[in-house]
Amino acid sequence: MPDMPRLGSGIPLVARSREMDRLRAAFDRAARKSAGAVLIAGDAGVGKTRMVHELGGFAAEQDAVVLFGRCVDIGETGLPYLPFAEALAQVRAHGRAELLGKPALGMLLPDLAPPAAQVQEPQRFVPNFGKLPGLPPRPEQDVGQLQLFDAVHAVLGELAEEKPVVLVIEDLHWADSSTRGLLSFLLSRLRSQRVLVLCTYRTDDLHRRHPLRPLLAELVRLNAVERLELAPFDKTDARTFVHALAEGLVEEDTIRRVADQSEGNAFFAEELLAALSDSDDCGLPASLADVLLARVERLSEPTQQVIRLASVAGRSVKHSTLREVGEFDDIQLEEALREAVQHFVFVASGEQVHYSFRHALTREAVYGDLLPGERVRLHASYARYLTGRQGERGNAAALAYHSLESNSLKTALVASVEAATQSTDLGAPGEALRYLEQALRLWDSVDEKPTQTDELKLLRKASWAAGTSGNPERAIAYARSACKLADEQPDPQVSAEVRRRLAQSLMAIDGGEEEARAVIETAWAKVADLPPSDTRAWVLAVQARILRSHGELELSRERAERAVQDAQSVGAVGAEADALTTLATVIEAGGGVEQSLILLQTATDRAIEAKAIGVELRARYYQGLNRFELGLLDEAATALGDGIRLAKSTGLSWSDFGLELRCLAVLTHFARGDWDIAEELAEQPRGRVSTTVSARLAATGLHVMVGRGRFADAERLLASLRPEWRELPIALIAGSVGAELAVWRGRPELAVQRVDEAVEWSERTGGHWLLAGIKLGALATAACVDIAQQAKGPDRDAAIADGERFVEHARKTAEFGTPRSGVLGPDGRAWLARAEAELTRLHGQSSPEAWATAVAALDYGVPYEQSFARWRYAEALLSADRREEAAAQLRQAGKTAADLGAKPLFDAVTQLARRARIPLTESSTPARDTVDLFTPREQSVLRLVAAGQTNRQVGEELYISEKTVSVHLSRIMAKLGASRRAEAVAIAYDRGLLD
Repeated sequence: MPDMPRLGSGIPLVARSREMDRLRAAFDRAARKSAGAVLIAGDAGVGKTRMVHELGGFAAEQDAVVLFGRCVDIGETGLPYLPFAEALAQVRAHGRAELLGKPALGMLLPDLAPPAAQVQEPQRFVPNFGKLPGLPPRPEQDVGQLQLFDAVHAVLGELAEEKPVVLVIEDLHWADSSTRGLLSFLLSRLRSQRVLVLCTYRTDDLHRRHPLRPLLAELVRLNAVERLELAPFDKTDARTFVHALAEGLVEEDTIRRVADQSEGNAFFAEELLAALSDSDDCGLPASLADVLLARVERLSEPTQQVIRLASVAGRSVKHSTLREVGEFDDIQLEEALREAVQHFVFVASGEQVHYSFRHALTREAVYGDLLPGERVRLHASYARYLTGRQGERGNAAALAYHSLESNSLKTALVASVEAATQSTDLGAPGEALRYLEQALRLWDSVDEKPTQTDELKLLRKASWAAGTSGNPERAIAYARSACKLADEQPDPQVSAEVRRRLAQSLMAIDGGEEEARAVIETAWAKVADLPPSDTRAWVLAVQARILRSHGELELSRERAERAVQDAQSVGAVGAEADALTTLATVIEAGGGVEQSLILLQTATDRAIEAKAIGVELRARYYQGLNRFELGLLDEAATALGDGIRLAKSTGLSWSDFGLELRCLAVLTHFARGDWDIAEELAEQPRGRVSTTVSARLAATGLHVMVGRGRFADAERLLASLRPEWRELPIALIAGSVGAELAVWRGRPELAVQRVDEAVEWSERTGGHWLLAGIKLGALATAACVDIAQQAKGPDRDAAIADGERFVEHARKTAEFGTPRSGVLGPDGRAWLARAEAELTRLHGQSSPEAWATAVAALDYGVPYEQSFARWRYAEALLSADRREEAAAQLRQAGKTAADLGAKPLFDAVTQLARRARIPLTESSTPARDTVDLFTPREQSVLRLVAAGQTNRQVGEELYISEKTVSVHLSRIMAKLGASRRAEAVAIAYDRGLLD
């Protein structure tokens, strides 16, 4: 792993535009003779120093004098006025050393003061002004301090007469009393000087009795002083920061993990990422652990004891749990908790009084610092406490954890099985899988096995949990193990059932079809001669599904109908619904599209009756796919949305068809022009899922990424997806979107290469004439046009020949490919029309008629692709001197591109309009230089917020989560430079961004 960059190594400032705008505004006011001060507050490591240095650089560019001073943690009796001495010493570097010759500065800067000043009044001031312990106040001390304060004030004022001055005092929480007194003096006398004072301090160091607290309370009352709270990054900004810090050197999963662990703290993120230089393990680095532990070690021993006990419980723990497990006296516990809260180690919340570590990494550092024996003892104490409370929700999981860590393996096994059951009931298959895997690891280590289960049951449950939580490879592995155990039993139905599960798992990944067929045929052989049963019906249903995927429609139909008969005879409603779904897809392939849709609705109803959620998701997916293939995108979006909501509510978002629903929904919303929704749906899962699942979802998000011009991100993602081409949909998307990206970036040769690779791969793994070949052929032809236009002689002839080859590939795919409904749908017809239109460009005469046909073919609700065709249509019309028609096409294309935020297309349309001297609006205003400030979704959110709706109400109105609304609001406020939602609305009205 390469060394990670550090925070000071030129990384661009991330996500602090609003705060920087406030600091720049404060500097501008100071430069116009309105002196001010900004107190910048925030947790340690949140980025305060970076902010003031960024402002210092900005001020220096404006020819200001920038002086830096820092307080040091050496206690109240440390060196007085240290930050001011450090800052004023820098005046000499600005060529104004004569200002430092004031006698009163002699003790502050002895090396610069006149000789006489060094011997006069040697005890003019002492570190702590005010009453000295054990001594009466001295009048000469007060006079000396006043002279010093006046001298510092005068230096800054005189320095500001020539240039604006920025005085930065960092780490004010460590300031001694003398420094605090001088700062108070200066800030109370800010008037018309061209001076800006910036002070930083840590909010997490300001306990209730901290001496800085009363000073801050006084300072914020001054008119010239404002307070700026620097909050941690939100999740989006944290990921952006880690991206910038990593400079493309680490994988996306690691970036997400570091961003989540850091919880928005820049220093924590830097240290975690830097630790990857030595190890791929994103554990807590020693340097960061030392920083976190130093805060804890300053507290009293009883408080540290409580903190150590709490760290064993996890991030949060109840007050009552701490009292019982630690056997603390109530008064003693309350005093310890009060100290921990006041020093920002704990935060209290909830009616039942939970105490949580303010930062998860603090808990990790404390827990990691426990001695091995101490850790086992404390875990055993928690386990004893929980043993009698297993009826409470979540206690089984906690008991499993503490028992395992305290080496009580039998208890850990029983509790793990119970925790898996509870997680399944709560719709959390990922958690269920974790506890099932823990139980399986413990199984052979425990002599006295639990009676309520056996290893085969655990393996079958683990396979199901893995498959429904986005881990298909692990589902296959557990199903294989289950098959081996089942074969040791005499019951053929058990053996058939586990093989049915294995076949289903194999069908969830590309490349597993042949093995799935062999497995299900073995399962059928075991039950073929048995009477109808639930197992036999399911085996037939899965066999029908597999035969359908192999294109054996008649045999698939026969098996599906037999499955329905068996299922109805024994009341296996779930198997019946699954077989009806397969039967519907067979009928659709024969042209019975509407009949298929009716049958899918019946299958959905039967699945609901059986509470077979996985089967219902499959039926809803095919309902959406049916509408999608017909170009009925609104209906498709509705059907897919219903399925996604069902998957989310039942914890099956990353099951095989939970994923398929989401991926198809991303493509549907991209096609419809709902790009914000598409991006939201393409967000990576937060739980532990297979790389195959995350890669499938990430690939669908490439469309919007390229469409909106985030080319660097798209190139990185394409490179990371290459090892995942074993999943054919990923290869096809990478080929088509990768080609589009290469053309936009002016690299048509790379576009051709990417299409050739995708076609070759698809023919090798999926067979000839996959319908995606039509789109690939059209995109490659467009790239060949660009190559031919730049080439001469044989190179040009070769490019034209390649383009003709790709058009022929598109034609043959349309002729010999097998559409799902038996007839080529609107998407295939549109891309074929575009390939024919690109062919006219290839031959040097772009045909308006061919492009008009392409535009018309795309008139089924795909605004981006149609706008692209309008752009090319306008180009052809201009070549034919049909200017007015071209203007109409350009205006429609430009408006759509601007609405979508499709920057590359918008720029291309704008460039063509400028060359042709065509305004993109009817009012003859010049072509716009930029797209709208807000995306369409951000506009919708802003309008609803302006109408007075809460985040929850906005989410319900737009069918998005409250959390997503919050993310949109954060982006809106950042774009407007607002700190509150009301301020954002007001600014938007002022700028005419709201009607």
